[in-house]
Amino acid sequence: MIDSLPVTPGAQARIRPAGPDEAAALAELAAATFPLACPPHTSAEAIADFIRTVLSTANFESYLTDPDRLLLVAHDGTGTLTGYTMLVFGEPTDADAAAAIRIRPTVELSKCYLRSEAHGTGTAAALMAATLSAARERGAAGSWLGVNEENDRALRFYGKHGYERVGTKHFLVGTRYEDDYVLERAL
Repeated sequence: MIDSLPVTPGAQARIRPAGPDEAAALAELAAATFPLACPPHTSAEAIADFIRTVLSTANFESYLTDPDRLLLVAHDGTGTLTGYTMLVFGEPTDADAAAAIRIRPTVELSKCYLRSEAHGTGTAAALMAATLSAARERGAAGSWLGVNEENDRALRFYGKHGYERVGTKHFLVGTRYEDDYVLERAL
């Protein structure tokens, strides 16, 4: 696993697997970063509900002990987590995603988030490189993800990293289903 990658001249992003004691820090990071990916019409109540029910400390404790999941974190060298990814190995549980993806065995890039102050520093690219490397090491031939169709920044980022649109699916935030593109790339 890559422990340290240069991201900008004179700067470093350290990428490593999340530790078993980092559930609370990951939940805080998720609460800070999830709203950045939501479309403008998403209500504050819906975002808060999603954070409480999906991105809670208890859920991250479960994610960290699940053998079919791998969480990687980026940190700035002071211990502050600046970003994270979560891979989910195995067949998609979403029927639309399962029908859309073409490459097997597959891994879902379920989470890929970065604090806003780390945008543009190269940390996201370093985190993505380490994540894709970890997916290959675990035997995945392809990677897929769902991204909101209105999230232009994320769509550009994933496109730069070889992901292509292969389908659509829906993603529940609060009581509203959002429209997501399903993107896939070979590893």
